[in-house]
Amino acid sequence: MPVVAILLLSSIWGYNWVVMKLALRFMGPFDFNALRMVLGALVLMGFMLWKGISLRPGNVLLTLLLGISQSAAGTGLILWALVSGGAGKTAILVYAMPFWIMILAWIFLGEKIRGFYWLPVIASAAGLFFLLEPWSLHGSFFSKVLAVVAGVFWAVGAILIKMLQEKPDFDLVSVTTWQTAFAALPLTVAAVLIPSRPVEWTPYLVGAMAYNGIVVCAAAFLLWTYVIRKLPAGIGGMGLLATPIIGMATAWIQLGEHINHWEAAGIGLLLSALAFLTFLRARENRRVAPMIVQE
Repeated sequence: MPVVAILLLSSIWGYNWVVMKLALRFMGPFDFNALRMVLGALVLMGFMLWKGISLRPGNVLLTLLLGISQSAAGTGLILWALVSGGAGKTAILVYAMPFWIMILAWIFLGEKIRGFYWLPVIASAAGLFFLLEPWSLHGSFFSKVLAVVAGVFWAVGAILIKMLQEKPDFDLVSVTTWQTAFAALPLTVAAVLIPSRPVEWTPYLVGAMAYNGIVVCAAAFLLWTYVIRKLPAGIGGMGLLATPIIGMATAWIQLGEHINHWEAAGIGLLLSALAFLTFLRARENRRVAPMIVQE
């Protein structure tokens, strides 16, 4: 079941890049993001009440920072990037997140990059360079930069989650719920203040909103809690590696998105770096596990 869960999760998050791209034909990015986040927070709060989990937030400051960085700034920049950028390329650029996590963990957590870990760092940097194509500042360059910065904010969120996990009262469902609710506040303000196109409530937009609010922002995060409890970190990481690949493949099939040779080289380098990084972490976890059992 855990393997089925990770495949389902990757499919949900991977295909959502196409769903979000198409939804922006009928609604502005800031309106769409605010509404899906509000809906996701309400669904998660309903789940907490159903399970008898206290609605009182814990570690409010860190959870607030997580909501602002990962769910507000991160997703906000993703939707903005999708306005003019391709769904597949945006997915790949955002999922360079592990590269930024390593850099930020080095700076803020003192986790130094050693040995073979430099290989995915160098490959990721080269991949980002080829994907951005700074020598050709055409129309999609700005959307690519937004996607990269979104990945940085997601990495900041990952660091904050690691800090939260060290707290004795950490509860992933509660943190997920409240960081979504905290993110909904600035996103709603942005939606009100930033002018956008009139909303066209088509059947597709209603379905996309339900898919994002109920499935992506609520159910998928709860599914993720199940995955990280049941699967080793290495296997879970390899499963999530399929997410940007699914996003790129479905964007090619459904939206007809194409990539040039520089972008193809960048995508290849990024995916290779992520796969090698996942392998290194899985190998490290296998070495640590017997030591924990012996203790």
